[in-house]
Amino acid sequence: MAKPIKKSEMACNKPKRTPSHPKKSHVVKACEGGKEKVIRFGQQGVSGSPKKEGESESYRKRRESFKARHAKNISKGKMSAAHWADKVKW
Repeated sequence: MAKPIKKSEMACNKPKRTPSHPKKSHVVKACEGGKEKVIRFGQQGVSGSPKKEGESESYRKRRESFKARHAKNISKGKMSAAHWADKVKW
């Protein structure tokens, strides 16, 4: 079992993979306006969208659908899991 992640040892706004977490694929310590919050995001074992260069039409639609579906939550900023999933995985 991997050692637990300590909030005090994490860098602000630097997402990391969490391969040993049972459900979430990434973790980040979100820092904004003097507040800190540990956010876990992304489904374990599922890739986001591939890089935009040379992506297929179906992947482009998949990526756009994610962004449209979660647009309201993504716009909440750094303190939301949707923002980090959009930035890191999509």
